Amino acid sequence: MTDEAVESARRALSGLAVPDVPLGPMTTYRVGGRAALFVEIGSERDLERVCRAVSASGVPVLVVGKGSNLLVADAGFGGLAVRLGDRFATVEVEGETALAGAAAAYPVLARRTSAAGLSGMEWAVGIPGSVGGAVRMNAGGHGAETKDRLLRARVVDLFEASAEPRWRSREELEFSYRRSSIGPGELVLQASYALEPGDPTAGAARISEIVRWRRENQPGGQNAGSVFTNPPGDSAGRLIDAAGLKGMRIGSAAVSDKHANFIQADAGGSADDVRRVIEAVRQAVLERTGVELAVEVRLIGAGRVAAG
Repeated sequence: MTDEAVESARRALSGLAVPDVPLGPMTTYRVGGRAALFVEIGSERDLERVCRAVSASGVPVLVVGKGSNLLVADAGFGGLAVRLGDRFATVEVEGETALAGAAAAYPVLARRTSAAGLSGMEWAVGIPGSVGGAVRMNAGGHGAETKDRLLRARVVDLFEASAEPRWRSREELEFSYRRSSIGPGELVLQASYALEPGDPTAGAARISEIVRWRRENQPGGQNAGSVFTNPPGDSAGRLIDAAGLKGMRIGSAAVSDKHANFIQADAGGSADDVRRVIEAVRQAVLERTGVELAVEVRLIGAGRVAAG
């Protein structure tokens, strides 16, 4: 049925969708398989075509974004992968409100609002994902979360042929820790933020401080940031470190020596190795501490991968 849905979507999106596209290079892990179909939405007309095709075919959909919280199995994704183009990456400031396209990078939003004399989003410079991804998962860091400043988000359900986006308020988005009510078949298009008057010089200093802290405390290279959410009252990184797992390696992936809640992938490595490390860490922490860690990274394709 999936193959038939992919073929139906391919025909409906002729000239727009591209078959058999590598997804690894679109993620910060830089490893992983291919999408049966891929489309970059460059306009509202493209969006309408995609919604009609998805609705009619029932093809599985994966919203890629910046790929900073995504691990695609080596076997790939047997559906339609979707990403917004540059037209959806604008950032506009009016008064004390910022309106950002979902494809805009969170660090760009942080720097532009700060330079415009607004305060409240400086912390976002440390989030490597997109506005859309940050809204979907209520991204946060340095004592702040997306929900603290978000007013509303414009969202479309890709399975609705009408392609009618609607604005959802912060309350309707039902934010919680690293969660929102946005479903896997829904696509964030824009987000509006309420900020405060600030000093651009002080904002730039705060941004530099956050960037410096990240360089000193978090590894670079091929990773997706924090792999596990922090359990109540504790730190996933501390638990992994206490379990003696820093540096643990399976094939082409390893727990970072610098920050235990980061898993690094080798260049040209395997996404399935990363997944095996994730499973091994979860099992070891459960056995040694009694705490079952929840995975923050979106795991796409293949079932549970056995560790070892």
